[in-house]
Amino acid sequence: MRLAAKLVAGVLVVAGGALVTRWQAARHFTGEPPYSVIRRIGPTIELRRYEPMVVAETRVGGSLDAASNAGFRRLAGYIFGGNRARESIAMTTPVVVESEQLAMTTPVTIASDGGERVVTFVMPPGRTLESLPVPNDALVTLRDSPARTLAVLTYSGTTSDEIVEQRTSELRAALEREGITPVGASVSSRYDPPTTIPALRRNEIWLSIPVEPSRAS
Repeated sequence: MRLAAKLVAGVLVVAGGALVTRWQAARHFTGEPPYSVIRRIGPTIELRRYEPMVVAETRVGGSLDAASNAGFRRLAGYIFGGNRARESIAMTTPVVVESEQLAMTTPVTIASDGGERVVTFVMPPGRTLESLPVPNDALVTLRDSPARTLAVLTYSGTTSDEIVEQRTSELRAALEREGITPVGASVSSRYDPPTTIPALRRNEIWLSIPVEPSRAS
């Protein structure tokens, strides 16, 4: 009996390790919007240029974590089938409402705006407002996001309102030393699910900046 118990325990440990590895590996198979690096400032800051993209977003209240969870569930409902085809159908044709499952992308971004949090998913590359299905939930909206230049600070670990504030101040101070003035409020970006080990999580702070000429890294 003791040998059998040890064998079962060993199998559970191996299985648990495999699940953790799968959770961590999942992010490497999830698309993210392409960008070009203009230059780097130290080991954790990049100036990036993002091309236009389409995003789905929703507004929620509460703390960073509460808003992130509520917004994620609402937007996940849209991409996992809570939608309907946009194509117009002739009045004489039977109406068939079709839904579509969209590919999951990263990051999930969270920005503060007027006392609310705006949680955003990036839509898969190549999709347009015209080709994307219509959300069933009226609280989910789609919009075009124009090309922009961002200063990005990357860090690992957990996130909270306090940590985002601290990291934003760190990024602003680094930009000030470089003579760069950011525009607008910061955006918190998350690339990994909550099940990811904190030390392996990829988090970022984004600040919009004026377009800067390319410089060597």
